[in-house]
Amino acid sequence: MDEIDFKDDNMTDSRNKTILVSEEDIYKYEDELLVLEKTNQAEFKDNVVINQDLLLAAKYIPKKSIDLLFLDPPYNMRKKYNETVFSEKSYKEYYNLFNQWIDVLLPLLKENASIYVCSEWRTSSIIFDILNKKTIIRNRIVWQRDKGRGSKNNWKNNSEDIWFCTMSEDYYFNVEAVKEYKKVIAPYRTSSGQAKDWVEDVNGEKYRLTHPSNIWTDLTVPFWSMSENTSHSTQKPEKMLAKLILASTKVGDRVLDPFLGSGTTAVVASKLNRKFIGIEIEKEYAVLALKRLDMAKENTRIQGYENGQFLPRNVKTSQE
Repeated sequence: MDEIDFKDDNMTDSRNKTILVSEEDIYKYEDELLVLEKTNQAEFKDNVVINQDLLLAAKYIPKKSIDLLFLDPPYNMRKKYNETVFSEKSYKEYYNLFNQWIDVLLPLLKENASIYVCSEWRTSSIIFDILNKKTIIRNRIVWQRDKGRGSKNNWKNNSEDIWFCTMSEDYYFNVEAVKEYKKVIAPYRTSSGQAKDWVEDVNGEKYRLTHPSNIWTDLTVPFWSMSENTSHSTQKPEKMLAKLILASTKVGDRVLDPFLGSGTTAVVASKLNRKFIGIEIEKEYAVLALKRLDMAKENTRIQGYENGQFLPRNVKTSQE
């Protein structure tokens, strides 16, 4: 089965903000791409984009050096990622492939590291089985895409999974950093007239900060009029990565993304003052990541996240 692209890029509209890679960009950034070749990386640097197959690159990353692994592998569908084509595989073939990826990545993680793995309903059973044997599974986050292709004889598929795992019982999770802004419909007051479990913002909106659940309906898949949008067809929202990184890392921690794609994980880690290592086999995507990292030096905004709060979808912020 082919993987469906849920991005809708209107390349002719004057409002299009899609970030593309030009020949000039490749010339400008290609020398910054890293290829690891030495087993003794005594001077291994943080905040790098490695243009290499993860099975090769992982050999040279220091063991027990990663605080957070974000893994967004190809789903088990036929999909072309620029020049690389991923073909649908049998259950056993995909199981063995994912198992191979996990086996080279887990030794890189610290004992108190956390892991997030993206999947969809076809591959979730495979991923759960492997992760359950090698890590401690904490939760399954289900997030709703705001787009999806309808069907006459099935339910529309517009959700994906994120498996949350840890390496041990000792792990970091900062729930205060990811509480959600929720509008209060019925703002109750105490007998003395004080607000009961809600506050009022500068615009007079009444809200409370609530604990985040494992059902996420506030994400928007990047599209052509969003400043974070790229040509990568399966790009994840910056807001998603901000939630994961803020919840499971501290400032200065190291984040690894071995399927970096257009660079979203690296960009958000940089904006939130975390270190990052990104691995991407496609040169054009790796260059795209470096270009976005340069852009992030001038604009640290994360859409849907303002003043330390995650806002509901389609809420206008003071920066818009």
